[in-house]
Amino acid sequence: MNVAILQFLGTNCEYDTKWAFEKLGAKTTIIWHQETKIPVGTDLVVIPGGFSYGDYLRSGAIARFANIMQSVSEYAAKGGNVLGICNGFQILLEARLLPGAMKRNDTLHFISRHHNLTVVNNNNTFLKELNVGDILNIPVAHHDGNYYIDNDGLAELYDNEQVILKYCDKDGNAISMNGAVDQIAGICNKQKNVFGLMPHPERAMEELLGSSDGVKMLQGFFN
Repeated sequence: MNVAILQFLGTNCEYDTKWAFEKLGAKTTIIWHQETKIPVGTDLVVIPGGFSYGDYLRSGAIARFANIMQSVSEYAAKGGNVLGICNGFQILLEARLLPGAMKRNDTLHFISRHHNLTVVNNNNTFLKELNVGDILNIPVAHHDGNYYIDNDGLAELYDNEQVILKYCDKDGNAISMNGAVDQIAGICNKQKNVFGLMPHPERAMEELLGSSDGVKMLQGFFN
């Protein structure tokens, strides 16, 4: 399992992500944003969390123009798996590899805490190790995690089983955490090879750190 992890100016979760995938047995490579090619033999590209280019202009809006993103788009078009976590999710939206847009949290405050998620759909590589309705405890840390899409787009997401994760309470009831449309925390593309979520599974790999619920999420890419 070869995992390429992108690194932009302002990325700050690349080494957490590297540690998480290596803990599961993957070989990882950090890819600088000025590179133009995804390494041959890459099984998964991960765009980790952080504040690419300081979130100036808009989260992910500058990173989408980085040299490496053209290669990411080509890799995804050929069916390669891509995972965007937090700022990575924002970059995938800006690059139009995923539908919708990201707004500031409705409270206008940065949110950093463990939060419950429920699995909406597991008909995909990412969440296939989990069951629909499973409740996970995964850390969130973002200021711009208020996912938005219009009504037609939302209907299309559900029709194509692209809504994969929602924020919920401990009993699995959907609740508003940051104002996101329909409490959406994660989606995928129609082809189900590009995934984005605001929570951080790479920070939920050991019970000692508060949760190991991220393990099954990342393990989905291994088989």
